[in-house]
Amino acid sequence: MSDTSASPGRRPVVTPSRVAAGLCLIAPFVAMLWVGSYAKVNPTFIGIPFFYWYQMLWVPISAVLTTTAYILVRREQRALKGGEEQ
Repeated sequence: MSDTSASPGRRPVVTPSRVAAGLCLIAPFVAMLWVGSYAKVNPTFIGIPFFYWYQMLWVPISAVLTTTAYILVRREQRALKGGEEQ
C-alpha cells in the first residue's frame, strides 16, 4: 500500500513529528485568539501600537511554523514510504 493514510479499521498513529507539527499549526491560533495578551498600546514600535505590530509579527512566524510542520510531515511520509519498499 503506497498511501500512508490509515485503513478504515485502524486509527492514525500518533508520532512525535506529528505532535510537533500539530503544535506548530496550533500556536498561531492560540496567540491570536488570546486577545487579552496583546490588547494594549504600549510598547510602541516606530510609532505603531503594540496591538498592530504584534499581529503583523505573527504573519512571518506563522509562515515559518507552517513550513516547519510541512517539512516534519513530509519527512515522516518519506521515511514510511521508504520502509514499505524494503
